[in-house]
Order: sequence, then C-alpha cells, then structure tokens
Amino acid sequence: MSHPLSRPRTTPAPPRASSSLNAARRRRELSGLADGTPVDVLVVGLGATGAGVALDAATRGLTVAAIDAHDLAFGTSRWSSKLIHGGLRYLATGQLDVAHESAVERGVLMERTAPHLVGAQPFVMPLTPLVSRSQAALARAGLRAGDLLRASARTSRATLPPPRALSPVETRHLAPALRSTGLRGGLLSWDGKLSDDARLVTALARTAAAHGARILTRTRALSLDAGGAVVRDELTGEETRINARAVVNATGVWAGGLIEDIRLRPSRGTHLVLRSEDLGSLTAGLHIPIPGETNRFVLVLPQGDGRVYVGLTDEPVDGDIPDVPEVPETDIGFLLDVLGSALDVSLGRDDVIGAFAGLRPLLDTSGAPGAARTADISRKHAVLTSPDGVVTVVGGKLTTYRRMAQDALDAVISARGLAAGPCRTAWLPLVGAAAPAALAALDAPRRLVRRYGTEAPAVHALGLDDPALARPVVPGHPVTVAELVWAVRHEGALDEADVLDRRTRIGVVPDDREAALDTAREVLRHEDGRLVPRTS
Repeated sequence: MSHPLSRPRTTPAPPRASSSLNAARRRRELSGLADGTPVDVLVVGLGATGAGVALDAATRGLTVAAIDAHDLAFGTSRWSSKLIHGGLRYLATGQLDVAHESAVERGVLMERTAPHLVGAQPFVMPLTPLVSRSQAALARAGLRAGDLLRASARTSRATLPPPRALSPVETRHLAPALRSTGLRGGLLSWDGKLSDDARLVTALARTAAAHGARILTRTRALSLDAGGAVVRDELTGEETRINARAVVNATGVWAGGLIEDIRLRPSRGTHLVLRSEDLGSLTAGLHIPIPGETNRFVLVLPQGDGRVYVGLTDEPVDGDIPDVPEVPETDIGFLLDVLGSALDVSLGRDDVIGAFAGLRPLLDTSGAPGAARTADISRKHAVLTSPDGVVTVVGGKLTTYRRMAQDALDAVISARGLAAGPCRTAWLPLVGAAAPAALAALDAPRRLVRRYGTEAPAVHALGLDDPALARPVVPGHPVTVAELVWAVRHEGALDEADVLDRRTRIGVVPDDREAALDTAREVLRHEDGRLVPRTS
C-alpha cells in the first residue's frame, strides 16, 4: 500500500520561488513593498497559525506578505510540549468536535505534510498507589476511546499503534526510574511528537516562501486597518506602509494589542529541562497523574539530545503580556513534587538545568473574570472580524494550526471578495517532507533526518566539506556548527537568539547557550555562513 504522502487528492500548486530565507532576501522583499503596490493578504504574526495562513494564501494563488516584530516562532509556538495531540483530553471534557478536529489534524501532519518532523511517541501511565483502580479503569476506557478517535480520523495503526496494558516488569523496563513499591503496572499509549515545534514553524514559513510569500521577520506592525499596516523595520528603524486587500491578525496572546475588543485569558504552561541521565534509560514518555485531579497529568518527554522536558502547568496570567514569560519558582516546585510522587530518584531544584514557559491564547468566553480555571477553558479557536475589517484568529492550539489558518483565510476571502483557489494545505508536503521509506533511505544521520527531512544530506554535507563545521557547537550536545550555518543561509536566522533559541534548542539550557554564543556570533558575522578563519 502506498503512503498517503504519495497520493494527494488534489494537485498542489507548484513552488514559484526558492524556499531559502536569509537576510538578503528579507531586505530585498521588504524594499519591494515600499512602492505601495498592495498584496492580497497581509499576515501579522509568524507563529504556527500566522505561517499557516501565509502558506494557505500563497498556495491558493494569492500574493502574501507575512510579518513579525521578532522572529519565526518567537512566541507561544516554540514553548509547547512538542506534542501533536489526538484530542483525548477533549473527549474527557465532552468537547467532541475539538477532539475529532485534533485527531484529524494529527493524522495530516504525521502521514501527509510533515512525517519528517512528527513521529509516534510511546507514553506510559504508571499505575502507582496514588492511582485508584477506578481511576485506572477510567484511563483504560479513555485510551480505548482515543484509539477509536484515531480510527475515525483515518490515521493508520501503522502510524499510531493501539494502547495496551503493561505488567510491572514491562513498565519498569520502559521507565526504570519509576518507584517499584506498589507499582501495579502501566498503560501504554501513543501520540504524535514533534522533533521541534519551532522547526515546524520554520518549515511552514519556508514552504510559503517557496510559493511566493514574502516572509519578513523583525518587521513590527505599528498600526493595522483593513487596507494594510504601518510597519517599522526593527533592524534599521525605517517606517513604511504595506498596503493589502485583506489583513489577518495572527499574533496570539498579543492580538488584543493591535485590535480592540479581543478578550483573551492567557494561561501559562511551564516546562522544566532535566538531564536524561538523571532519569535513567527512559525509552518512553510518561503521563504522571496529578494527585487530586482526574484528567490532568505531568508529562515527562525525552528529547533524544540528552535532555528531558517535564511539564506542564496551566495557570492564569493577568496583566501585561511579556515577550518572553518568566518561570516562577512555584511552577518548578509543583512539577518536581509531581515527579516525586512516582519516581524512585530524588530530583531537586539543582537538577533543573533549564525551564521555559509559554502563554496559551485562550478565548475568554466566561463573561465574568475568574469564572473558570484556564485548565477548563475550551481549546476551540475563533475567527473574529473587527468593525474596520481586520480578521483575527485566536484560541486553538498547535495541533490544529492548519485548520485555524484555513478558517481564517476562508473568512478573509469571503469578506473581501478575493479570487482564490481551494485550500490545498491538507495534502501539501512541507519543506523536507517525504514518505517514510524515502526518509529512511537518506544518507544522513537519523537525528538530522528527524529535524531536516530531505534536506538532511545537504546539512550533513556542510560538515563533510569542512571539518570545522562538523564539530559540536557545545561539547556533549549533538547540534553541529553546520546547523548554525544552514540556519543563517536558508532558515532566516538573523542573530544569535534566532540560531540558538529557535532554529536549534541549545538555548533552553542557559549554560549551554552561554557556551555557544561565540560560535553563533562567528557564523553570523559572515552573511554567507562561512567560518573565518577556517581550520586546517
């Protein structure tokens, strides 16, 4: 049987340009907009949803400019759990439409558009003494329902195997750090896992660029209206106006700063970064039930790079929205306490080598502040049109970015009378995507294939051509200098934060980030990515 990626139902529009993003292209395309010629669609915000809108619009034959005040995936999109959820949690809360939509979009990513970035992740829910037999029975039923949801979304069992019960021995084999005392076994399930959420956004933006979209980072919208935006080049300070026939506000938790009457209740999700060695040979992720909660878990997520992420919290955030959320010590303590309820290893504050938090842009539908916990607010998205005609898309979650983008663009096309073709993104492979057999045949390290897909051999070749580029950026971490060079040449990285915090994830550990800064700056000093001096 052929893989779904090899048999699209519609013929995707052919690329019209290179997918490479870099400083020179940015300057050229931003300058080209200064003559006042309008684009069909201006997208503000280059997280997953904004990049998804840009791709959808470009592949429908529309002219597109997409801007962000900072960088690709600067906001919430890079602070996720790196999971592509199938919607099981939403089944438990009766949100059947959200659950089904999530399962469908998970299948789209895993089997059609991004199989190089999204793979199957096994999870173990340990049945500890804190998990009652009734809770375990409820969890088993939920996992069976999740498998039915997978089937209803037409995702193959070869992509996501069925759940099953584990004996105590099997459970400890997958997660040796679990406390054996009182362990009754575990429940094994599967879900989608991204190699890197920021790399998904980069792939979306580059695919949009290949179809003619102008992708412009460090370009801040100072004001918006239905006919475009006044923007400022954050690198030069120059201001100009980008004219457009339609405008989409996809700025997530910052949407209310550009458009009045957008009501959001941001929720903070915190993750810890631990060393893999501190948790033993962890070959599966963990769902650790939060004591006193029936449908909330702390996730333990091995990253394959010597790090493990642990999260996440769900706490309301009041006041101004920061560019980069801080992680409060209370969140760190909470996550360590939940880990301690199930693990046989003692983990303290000194074992936390990094931490990060993201803000979910949840819709405020309560009508009264404080009426519900943010953990209980629906993950549905909404497409709203302001009185002056700007379309804003808010809510939702990373898994459903593509559907959010489609709904926003459908609203724009209808409201503004744009001539556009049908949506093609459910069958359009992103940059680097290929069927599993083709990915397996690539002559490149598996780690690079999981991050770059079909481009992995080209990234690997940089190091083969120049041994200086093959060395690790930080001792003990797998990212090489070649990956930094690739980020500058092809992925739109303009400064060391772009390279270390978003094109790679070196920056989530502050000590590693500090150690990598000189190398990142050396690469960036030369726009073509050549290291000077070269080693002999």
